[in-house]
Amino acid sequence: MLAAKVARVLSVLAGVFVAAILWAAPASAQPASRTPFRDCPDCPEVVMLPGGSFTMGVPPIEEEREGVPADVRGRSAPQLRIVIPAGLGMGQRAISRGEFAAYVAETGFEPGTGCWTFVNNGASYEYLERRGLSWRDPGFPQGDDHPVVCVSWEDATNYTNWLTRKAGRRYRLPSEAEWEYAARAGTATARFWGDSSTIACQYANVADLTLANALNLDRRPAFTFRCTDNHVYTSPGGSFRPNAFGLYDMLGNVWQWSQDCLNPSLEGQPQNGTARVTGDCSTRAMRGGSWSHLPWYVRAGNRVRGGAADRFAFAGFRVVRDR
Repeated sequence: MLAAKVARVLSVLAGVFVAAILWAAPASAQPASRTPFRDCPDCPEVVMLPGGSFTMGVPPIEEEREGVPADVRGRSAPQLRIVIPAGLGMGQRAISRGEFAAYVAETGFEPGTGCWTFVNNGASYEYLERRGLSWRDPGFPQGDDHPVVCVSWEDATNYTNWLTRKAGRRYRLPSEAEWEYAARAGTATARFWGDSSTIACQYANVADLTLANALNLDRRPAFTFRCTDNHVYTSPGGSFRPNAFGLYDMLGNVWQWSQDCLNPSLEGQPQNGTARVTGDCSTRAMRGGSWSHLPWYVRAGNRVRGGAADRFAFAGFRVVRDR
């Protein structure tokens, strides 16, 4: 039921295949500089990523263990060795409401309304588009330090163009490969803290027992992380432990838009880490999972999509500072 509902908005692209020696290989990278900086007062804090290589995608055993539905397996295949050159900066956190508000105030641009949101019907949950919701009012309370939501891929790209002009350096959305490299931060497990779902609440705002208890949702392990993170909806950026690259909320809290156009698998993915800009560009890849999604979604190698013009109460974005 849930999978059928979610399929209307998100199409999961999670992987299969490749030899054990490839998918067992950890990422290779120089130590990261974890000291954040800003290019301008209104610019987000950025951390420089180390150059290195990693294996993009997931092995079949991960999908089996995580309970990925059979009809959406194999979409993060084939696994590929990707090289990420040095010199790339990435936002330490997802863009916040406050940062997005500064952009709106300066430019006068106001994103449209209407947002896909999480709806509890008393027995299970589903995703429906609700008119009138917006980044200012996503249907739940947020502070300026929470990640902005209800922003489309187009809204996010417009923000990066403004940021480029303001900072005098090129900012953009990350490619799928850059995002996954940053999320893994030298690991090859399903999540940067390992394969465990029981310790997830130390590292991420996920669909946990807090959410299940507040909204009377299914508490079984397939539906809920077996821990308590004390947030029903979004949480302030940086509320949980960072990964080894010093990045917060790479998993959970909100899905994050990437540059890449939709493609059904990793076949043909550029191995130099750049975005794949062929395919269905009316839809774009999102990464990372959210506060409301099932545990199997919240993995470093999992891939989902959203319409480039659509907005979601569980999706935002972070930026990269180009070389």
